[in-house]
Amino acid sequence: MSDQGSVLLDVQENHVVMNNGIIKVTISKPDGFVTGISYQGVNNLLESHNEDYNRGYWDLVWSDEGTPGTTGNSERIKGTSFEVVVENEELVEISFTRKWDSSLQGSIAPINVDKRFIMRKNVIGFYSYAIFEHLAEWPAFNLPQTRIVYKLRKDKFQYMAVADNRQRNMPLPEDRLGKRGRPLAYPEAVLLVHPVEEEFKGEIIPSNEFRSGGLSKQNLTSHVGPISLAMFLSAHYAGEDMVMKVKAGESWKKVFGPVFTYFNSLPDKTSDPLLLWQDAQNQMLTEVQSWPYDFPASEDFAVSDKRGCISGRLLVRDKFLSDELLPAHGAVVGLAPPGEVGSWQLESKGYQFWTEADADGYFAINNIREGEYNLNAYVTGWIGDYQYEKLINITAGCDIDVSNIVYEPPRDGPTVWEIGRPDRSAAEFFVPDPNPKYINKLYIGHPDRFRQYGLWERYTELYPKEDLVFTIGVSDYKKDWFFAHVTRKIGDDTYQKTTWQIKFKLEKVQKNSTYKIRIALATANVAELQVEMNEDDIEKSTPMFTTGVIGHDNAIARHGIHGIYRLYNVDVPSEKLIEGDNTLFLTQALTTTGAFNGLMYDYIRLEAPPLDSNLLHL
Repeated sequence: MSDQGSVLLDVQENHVVMNNGIIKVTISKPDGFVTGISYQGVNNLLESHNEDYNRGYWDLVWSDEGTPGTTGNSERIKGTSFEVVVENEELVEISFTRKWDSSLQGSIAPINVDKRFIMRKNVIGFYSYAIFEHLAEWPAFNLPQTRIVYKLRKDKFQYMAVADNRQRNMPLPEDRLGKRGRPLAYPEAVLLVHPVEEEFKGEIIPSNEFRSGGLSKQNLTSHVGPISLAMFLSAHYAGEDMVMKVKAGESWKKVFGPVFTYFNSLPDKTSDPLLLWQDAQNQMLTEVQSWPYDFPASEDFAVSDKRGCISGRLLVRDKFLSDELLPAHGAVVGLAPPGEVGSWQLESKGYQFWTEADADGYFAINNIREGEYNLNAYVTGWIGDYQYEKLINITAGCDIDVSNIVYEPPRDGPTVWEIGRPDRSAAEFFVPDPNPKYINKLYIGHPDRFRQYGLWERYTELYPKEDLVFTIGVSDYKKDWFFAHVTRKIGDDTYQKTTWQIKFKLEKVQKNSTYKIRIALATANVAELQVEMNEDDIEKSTPMFTTGVIGHDNAIARHGIHGIYRLYNVDVPSEKLIEGDNTLFLTQALTTTGAFNGLMYDYIRLEAPPLDSNLLHL
């Protein structure tokens, strides 16, 4: 037993133990697998029925260059060398490394990995981080996923908390097996037919700096098991475009973490379990305020004096809404590695730093690692992405003020009509009630009602023969615009493309000019959106615009409401329009994956030509 609060390290032949008198963590040596966590009289919080290597671990998925998709070789990162980095009464830091060389080609990912664990005095938890490194002379490879996994005791952990309004008791892993669970439309989804706990009957188990894809990127945090996850790289809700690809001749290094694993408990069985969640939230604020930590020993982790800051004010110029510059209220502003406009969504090799602007558009980002970045932003209420015209060079101790910067969102002319709200989500559209046999009780009356299973099937039930028709000035997108443009099921494993119509009137058409349709997509999955205007036979016509095949976001199947944002600008020659009744046709043309070919719209707008365009044709 350690002195109260001080940290002791016990190094044995096949394992090491970190102990600060509050918690005790046992890690295999030199593998670096967490085999035991002792806290509050519980000998092991991890599932001790599992093998030592299958309790707490770092893992990754990798593949050779050119391998398509988001899967590959699963590798539980196994250390081959152990080192004590720091050992004193205040703190212990230990390292488990594995080196790569050409003799290992094809068997493990071509990277060096240094897994670190830290325990501190009087701290109710421990930290873990890792340094991944690929040398230029090593083979090219793909890295779709890396994460930390803790497999907890199912007799102790039976409650899941993801957010303030997303908490519930968890079904047991046995509920997925045999006669207790019936597989549904994709592997992660199971209908609980005869669960161990009958209250779950009829419900479904669907399966920031160093993280990929920016502030809006969705990741998993838990699995049934119970399993707790810390995801760093993943292609969830993004697809193959999100997969990190390291080329031959390219050197790459990145620090993932540190991540803090925190422990808490209730004083007695009569206490409200929500107190645990509230306590964890308070601890989260403490950790955020302490970032960047000053105690990791690796020189690859940038402490505060090796970082810089940037601030400024983002304004919006939209001359068709106001003659004045408008403050970018609540804009999401961030630094990401250099790339094309919007490329931060798919960036995973470097670091990203994001914040939200205040009501007047002012923003400040602190503690940015040294390097060159693009300054990016997007603003609810306007379409498109902003990118500052110059690269931002962050150096240690710098404090850059970009002052007032102005975003001019895409627009050619005044709005004729619009559907939705530009916020990169389809949540404002009509989400149907689920099939009664698939109801997840957590999401009854919940703002995230789109997380019910099988909602894509409701489109066929609502529109069995004819597709959705939306009439401008009559229809309400909150009630009449289905949240996902999906296929129609016409038989067992048989689906057909669907064509939605937007009907609108024009009192006058400006001749010899070009109108513009702006189509912002919240997500797409193996979809092709074809656009046509005022065609008598849409089946025989050649669309005036097509996106081609886009997306592997899989948000429809994974109960999401957004994935990768895409914006398309479609020119409509005035001769395509008529004075009176017009119809815009939107066809989702692909059926190759059946129920899950589809897309979600964020926002659609028809713009008239520029107000002075008549002068141009005089």
